[in-house]
Amino acid sequence: MISTMMSIKIKARLFSSADMGTGVTITPSTDQAHYLLKVMRAQNGDHVIVFNGRDGEWLSVVQTISKKACALEIKEQLRPQIPEPDLWLAFAPLKKSNTDFLVEKATELGVSRLIPVFTENTNTTRVKSERLAAISMEAAEQCDRLSVPEVAEPLSLTELITDWPKGRSLLVPDETGGGRSLKSVLETSIDDAGITPHGFLIGPEGGFAASELDALDKLPFVNRVGLGPRILRAETAALAAIACFQAVAGDWQQAPRFNNGYFFNARK
Repeated sequence: MISTMMSIKIKARLFSSADMGTGVTITPSTDQAHYLLKVMRAQNGDHVIVFNGRDGEWLSVVQTISKKACALEIKEQLRPQIPEPDLWLAFAPLKKSNTDFLVEKATELGVSRLIPVFTENTNTTRVKSERLAAISMEAAEQCDRLSVPEVAEPLSLTELITDWPKGRSLLVPDETGGGRSLKSVLETSIDDAGITPHGFLIGPEGGFAASELDALDKLPFVNRVGLGPRILRAETAALAAIACFQAVAGDWQQAPRFNNGYFFNARK
């Protein structure tokens, strides 16, 4: 295998929806080709790591180049696909760049699905799902995860709780102090079969309306949880909750992987 023979510089790590296997040739998107050719100055024979969320991670080689397009020939698998925590994050969109920040960091922390939710006190009325999906994809490429979270179309809070899947717990951080500690809730969720699927619902900067909290309290799959003694900003609460989940019930028991024989030449 190439990885045991020599040290290889990696020009980039890219997500592709294409099926992958040894000898398969894939075509990067227009934006990815621009990044490879114009930003990273990739040439024939340069190496690129690719993944699709299904087939693991692969080493590929730049094969054909025009001024605006290129192809990648897949050479060998670096990692097989492995299970990842099944954790959803539903969140009220935030002002300005805070939503972008939240999506990027939630992706780095391993969330599997992102769901923008409009509540009574949400401060913004527009969400560009394609933009959030692009931010999530780039974060996944850079943080070494093997999948890209799904970014759902925005929902109202009523739509979210009406369509919430049976068997998935919905944890709602409660700044009033009425919830159980998140750590204790997660620890009691673990049994011999593992942990039940979970999701977090993060409210808007102004908090949930009283009528919304009343509606949530009536649902058997909803649990209010506490995040400590301090009042947290919405984006801080989301990331703190995800981090706690990963530490107690997620994949933080795994060590980072190191590419033996490979190292990145540059990052985005």
